[in-house]
Amino acid sequence: MNKILNVALISPSKNAYSETFIQMHRKGIEGNVVYYFNGDLPTKNNLENRLASNIYKLFFRIKKIFKFTQLTILEQSLKHSFKKHKIDIVVAEYGTTAAAVYNVCFNTKIPLLPIFHGFDASINHILETHKNKYEKIFNYSKYIVVVSNKIAETLITIGCLKNKIIITPCAPQNKFFDIKPNFKKNNFLAVGRFVDKKAPYYTILSFVKVLRKYPNAKLQLIGDGPLKNVCENLINYYKVSNNIKIIGAVKSKDIDSYFENSYSFLQHSVVANNGDSEGTPVSVLEASAAGLPVVSTKHGGISDVILNNKTGFLVDEHNVELMAEKICNLIEDKLLAKKMGQEGRAFVRKNFSYQNHISTINKAIKNSL
Repeated sequence: MNKILNVALISPSKNAYSETFIQMHRKGIEGNVVYYFNGDLPTKNNLENRLASNIYKLFFRIKKIFKFTQLTILEQSLKHSFKKHKIDIVVAEYGTTAAAVYNVCFNTKIPLLPIFHGFDASINHILETHKNKYEKIFNYSKYIVVVSNKIAETLITIGCLKNKIIITPCAPQNKFFDIKPNFKKNNFLAVGRFVDKKAPYYTILSFVKVLRKYPNAKLQLIGDGPLKNVCENLINYYKVSNNIKIIGAVKSKDIDSYFENSYSFLQHSVVANNGDSEGTPVSVLEASAAGLPVVSTKHGGISDVILNNKTGFLVDEHNVELMAEKICNLIEDKLLAKKMGQEGRAFVRKNFSYQNHISTINKAIKNSL
């Protein structure tokens, strides 16, 4: 009889609205999952409000003073929690999280499975400051999970062995395959945080050009972030608030209706000035699963999951003119849009389903022991 594993799943945030894929991992990983959160080096889990009492912290501090341990107090608290819950393996969401918990895993000889998602393998200063820790992770871990071919290429460049890398984009929830898009109206949808790498302002500028030709077209943008005010100012400047609306953050359970009322998905991702890039955006996979043709950019893992001219259109980063042209193509040919949506749904169902993704994660966990 196979032993039931005790798995520590670690994420910096408890339940960020844009990180539905982490909650899907939490539900799908086989075994007893203890969910750690509140920072790269977590201070809480779903079973304990804090990992160590004040008495234990005092004990850890004394050990540190007398050099009985090289671990920090927070690391010792985490080590104590791992021991308490008899953790067999640590799954770290993001390379930066894996770097933060590496010392504890190495000290306790607990296997570590990092999952790289995007910024952790692209932002320049992160790659610089984490260089040594990443090298240690690459040596210590049997496998490294990444969500795009682009991330795999980056990690190989900085020292990870190719045969250690497992590529598996995060998957859409199964509910998206049941959505029926609305091809009767020219309604478009964009979902994503308002941050540099998602460049929502480029999506808006492209749509402004579309409105000059098709003034009845509508665009809804779902999300929140530091660029939200900039985008609202753009909408007001071009006087298109009747056509382009920012909805704000929407919970996963409430997002279905927005996909059902749209027939195409837009996202103009770019490499930010600091190097920040997408992994494989889950929202793009959700759109294809829902049967929406996607107009996006040749960026990160997007090219892995969108077949250009077959399940959507991909343009070069910053090319607002061509993005507008491709959006117009979908307005002018609804049969093409519908066919692309159907092709996209079939492609995602076959290659990027939740079942395939979580099976790959569970296999990586077992093979890491």
